[in-house]
Amino acid sequence: MFFCFTWAYANAGVLIVEGKYQQKNLYIQNGFSSNGVGFCAYEVKVNGQVTTDEVNSSAFEIDFSPFKLKAGDKITIEIGHKEGCMPKVLNPEAIKPRPTFDLLSIDINKDAVLTWGTKNELGSLPYIVEQFKWNKWVYVGEVTGDGSPAQHMYNFKIIPTSGENKFRVKQVGYGGIPRYSKEVTYNSLMDKPSFKLEDGSKAVSFSNETTFEVYDYYGNVLKKGFGNIVDISTLNKGKYYLCYDNVVTEIEKRK
Repeated sequence: MFFCFTWAYANAGVLIVEGKYQQKNLYIQNGFSSNGVGFCAYEVKVNGQVTTDEVNSSAFEIDFSPFKLKAGDKITIEIGHKEGCMPKVLNPEAIKPRPTFDLLSIDINKDAVLTWGTKNELGSLPYIVEQFKWNKWVYVGEVTGDGSPAQHMYNFKIIPTSGENKFRVKQVGYGGIPRYSKEVTYNSLMDKPSFKLEDGSKAVSFSNETTFEVYDYYGNVLKKGFGNIVDISTLNKGKYYLCYDNVVTEIEKRK
């Protein structure tokens, strides 16, 4: 949702508020006009239609029920106001997408593709795919949700580690509160990679390609990527944490 202030005609302005219908109404704080005569807002439109809401008060409600909106529908509110004052939306979260999906299914097929089915989305939010490795849930990618209540299917190509893998998806909406799917496991028959320090500690090489991260002792990520070699020539001498495959280990750069 965003707010946009534009001039509609002389001595007046329009506050534009956009979002998705979440089956809740908006509440507006409406002060006096700058000259002290009457209230600031004088008209409200929803998707281009003038509402019948009573705006001549210090606070009023924008009632969406007359517009027969469906959950997740886009809404644009235009609040006409006088010069020198500005109405305030008291509950902007009411038209921000929230993670409301119901999980219908989640699975990983033999081609290492994660698929999941959902319904009851109220606004488009990304599905964040997470993998449990290195003793924590790690972000591995995302897929944009459709945002409507109908049933939807999604898929994401995963990069498994050796052995047992665990994945899940989540959505995070207004306020940062996440909604999670259940976890799904996938067993990989790939060999566990090994590593060694190369060329006087200038690089780390792996026996086969893997996702990796290198941390300092303060938890800062210094290197990350996917491949069979990590250039650490620019790092200072000292000890670091190396995360790869499903392993967390310590390395020491001596030169």
